[in-house]
Amino acid sequence: MLALACAVALAHGQLYHWKVTLTASPFSLMGVTLAIFLGFRINASYDRYWEGRKLWGTVLVVARNLARQALTQPSRGVDARPFVLGVIAFAASMRNHLRGRERDAGLDGLLPEAVIAQLREGRHAPCLILLWLGEWLAQLRRSGQLTPMLSQHMEATLDELGAALGGCERIASTPLPFTYSVILHRSSYVYCIMLPFGLVDSIGWMMPLVVGFVSYTFFALEALSDEIEEPFGMMPNDLALDAIVSGIEASLREMLGEVPAAAPRPDANFILT
Repeated sequence: MLALACAVALAHGQLYHWKVTLTASPFSLMGVTLAIFLGFRINASYDRYWEGRKLWGTVLVVARNLARQALTQPSRGVDARPFVLGVIAFAASMRNHLRGRERDAGLDGLLPEAVIAQLREGRHAPCLILLWLGEWLAQLRRSGQLTPMLSQHMEATLDELGAALGGCERIASTPLPFTYSVILHRSSYVYCIMLPFGLVDSIGWMMPLVVGFVSYTFFALEALSDEIEEPFGMMPNDLALDAIVSGIEASLREMLGEVPAAAPRPDANFILT
């Protein structure tokens, strides 16, 4: 756009032998309208991003609560380690599900082999892990090692994990309307292409700098909104799900009395860590 603006300045706003008679007045009105639509687009994208982050924050809090309850509430002699590792597996499986990874990626050593084999054959691994965690609680309740009241409370906590999973799936499966994005994209380019012809007569050789700045702002805001619209992807500004899952695993392994692995270093291209 800067190069186009320089060419228009050199030609004094003429297209071959035709003088393009545009002034800055219509661009003021169009610019305000375009900025309003860009602001709506950014707000809508950021709302999706921030809601996804809050849902993963809920997963973190609920996972810690479940681990604490499993380690302290059942009768003595109950080995709660498989349950706590299963909660870690749920977080990892939820990440795999949202990012389209293999269902059993990163689950080695967290679940029994029979459960992992079931996940490979199933379509919705996080729900199968929640089912396995619920069966673990039901077995303790039937054996009298967990009171019905405490079992019901922990089941409600499992429901919170299911609700967080459903909220993330809603965001992932319902993008912003494609037609709205296309219209905004085309309008931004048409506006910036026509802008040099409307400013060349009023500001002369300062016009390329103004056009370059306006174009950079509009295109950058549109690109940012596109990037954070899908918060569970692998773009540089998407949610750092690997770091979140590693944080959940580290805190729960410490509750088990284990030494957690070192926190992973984010990729050099990752911006929001």
